Amino acid sequence: MILTARGLCLPSRATVQELFSAARDASVIPDISLDPVLTTFLSLDSSAALQHQYAFLQRSMSREQQAAFGLNLTAELGGSRVAYGGVGVVALALSVLFDQVAHQVRAQGSAESQRSQPPRIFGISTSSRIGRIVHDYLRLVPGIANDREKTAETTELYDNLLKLELLDHYDRMTTKKRMSSVSMQQWLAGAAVHLHVRIHQVRLQSVPSGSAESLRLSYKTGLGRLVQGYAAYLRRNVQETTGPAKPRTGTSSGPTRANAASITNSLLFNGSLVGPNISADKLNETSAFNLSSGSGEDFGLAELKGRSDTTAGMRNRKTLNASTGRGEEEDEGRLGLLVIEPSRNMSHEVRHHPCESPAIQQALVTRIMNAQDLERNRDFFIFPERVLYGLLRQNNDFQLGTN
Repeated sequence: MILTARGLCLPSRATVQELFSAARDASVIPDISLDPVLTTFLSLDSSAALQHQYAFLQRSMSREQQAAFGLNLTAELGGSRVAYGGVGVVALALSVLFDQVAHQVRAQGSAESQRSQPPRIFGISTSSRIGRIVHDYLRLVPGIANDREKTAETTELYDNLLKLELLDHYDRMTTKKRMSSVSMQQWLAGAAVHLHVRIHQVRLQSVPSGSAESLRLSYKTGLGRLVQGYAAYLRRNVQETTGPAKPRTGTSSGPTRANAASITNSLLFNGSLVGPNISADKLNETSAFNLSSGSGEDFGLAELKGRSDTTAGMRNRKTLNASTGRGEEEDEGRLGLLVIEPSRNMSHEVRHHPCESPAIQQALVTRIMNAQDLERNRDFFIFPERVLYGLLRQNNDFQLGTN
């Protein structure tokens, strides 16, 4: 039997896109992508990136500000040269310091001139345990970088602190139902820094090189499981309604919420509701990175072949309204509610039939996952062996005054 569009109660692609765009404009779409600062400075290009930042900051200052900038940095660093200052976590720490001192110099004489702990670092709160450990370590590194023994002791201490906190954080997300967009971003940022803290220990000859490779593989595996858990978390939490439900009597001939979800999940169509960036094939391919939970129904939604987003959508809505005894005028003034997760929700004015909500929810989960830069996250922990050896062999110092 061939099911017709009348019985499917599927939303149009335009409806899904309108809701996603509204959520994005309202800043309720989560972002668990690694901060670009981390991927830039924790890379083989860290030395060039730091030189570029230093030169850019100098060019943006007056002569007096440049002089104050140099004096303040020399005082902070205890000299003009920083051992290993052009690589990895040391370069990252210098980058943070440069921004803070530059802000202080530009705000000289104002109430903002005093340096204070930033509220966020690399997209995570510095009041979180992971954020606090990362911030404290990066704050200490520039002043002790030229003391090899002290640097080794401090790096070992913070390596252990991060290891224990990240293990506990991972356990809370996977077994204690503490999964959220915020916790995902905290784990990712912490794991990225921790890996390079371990790499820096190898440079300092404090641990064997195999220790860094083992940690990298552990985080690669852990990330795959967390992404899978995060997708399941969104499927449980994304909820969309068209407005306050009105009491009804009698039996409706239109499809119910459960029937709409069942029909949506059981059929394969040629066109996707979730937009051109993702398809059933794409989702199957992504499962190699443990993104899929093993069920195509969780991410894919589709339309009937040849269905028009406008004319067919309006015709189906009128048919459904007629079958349930509702007129389109009843939709006027109805505010909808979109909940992504408990801390992210918004009201909206996108009108559609209530039975379309289950399909919309699944489509939005797909769009949200597709909006994450998961490839960047994955590539940070998955790279050729030669890249790891290149990172381990980095030893560039940094010299103040070079432009």
